[in-house]
Amino acid sequence: MNLNEIIQHVKEELIEFERSFKRTMFSKVKLLNIIVHYILRQKGKRIRPTLVFLSAKLVGDINESTFHAATLVELLHTATLIHDDVVDESDMRRGFPSLNAIWGNKVAVLVGDFFLAQGLLLSLKNKEYKFLHITSEAVRRMSEGELLEIQSARGNSIDEEIYFRIISDKTASLISTCCELGAVSATDDESVAYKLKNFGENLGIAFQLRDDLLDYMGDSNITGKPVGSDIREGKITLPLIYALKNTPGKEARRVIKIIKNNPKIKDIYFVIDFVKAYGGIDYTLKVAEDYLERAKQFIVDFSESPAKESLIKLTNFVLERVS
Repeated sequence: MNLNEIIQHVKEELIEFERSFKRTMFSKVKLLNIIVHYILRQKGKRIRPTLVFLSAKLVGDINESTFHAATLVELLHTATLIHDDVVDESDMRRGFPSLNAIWGNKVAVLVGDFFLAQGLLLSLKNKEYKFLHITSEAVRRMSEGELLEIQSARGNSIDEEIYFRIISDKTASLISTCCELGAVSATDDESVAYKLKNFGENLGIAFQLRDDLLDYMGDSNITGKPVGSDIREGKITLPLIYALKNTPGKEARRVIKIIKNNPKIKDIYFVIDFVKAYGGIDYTLKVAEDYLERAKQFIVDFSESPAKESLIKLTNFVLERVS
């Protein structure tokens, strides 16, 4: 599935979005503008603004408010990526050295704060108060998800229930926000916004499940990060959770010990083979498919349209993506 097929119905809107998004990122501080130029070189897929535009188009018309929503979520997304790199002590982002690796943690955190503030100010300036409520809830959830993950890692106590709470808050909350904001920008019908919100929540969980799978079966030249990064960082995701649950206790304890003691390359490949052997990959893929089917059910009753077709295609893209 080609992402260009999905965005073609909002291609013009995305071009205009790029121009407006760049304008909100610059400031009078020279250092900040240097960093902004650096970030813009690492252009992502723009899945989140695409979701905003498609959701708006599904339920009404794209308008100025929709552009504000798209800019807000992309600023928030950029801020969280920067902060995540600081929290995770990551040196790379999308194949480039991370901001914290180049300019240090203090500058990276402040830049992330700047982007978050710009998004909030944009909403206030345009009296988009519903947007503020929705995005504030997303920020709360993302923060709680990060802290729950840290708490669980310290206590070596993560099971499927906790794992899904973490990815729902850390990842799905923002995807859900994109779809809800898009709907809210185009209609006052709360039931419609509710459906798009839940479409995004289920899509977001599947998105993270696929991301976790790529850590075990991705191509580092495509993903931009080494295979086994989660293992190296001691993160326990669903493929490993399932494999550990379905293996003899002695072998499971051995794998846990490897993960908690700065695993070397050979250890990482041992864990990957272990997860594959005990069904972790197949199980996670099946769960991702289930969540995508749930997502589709929330938009099944909408009239057929190019926007609906693109959203359905996006669910397939999530399952098939390689980066």
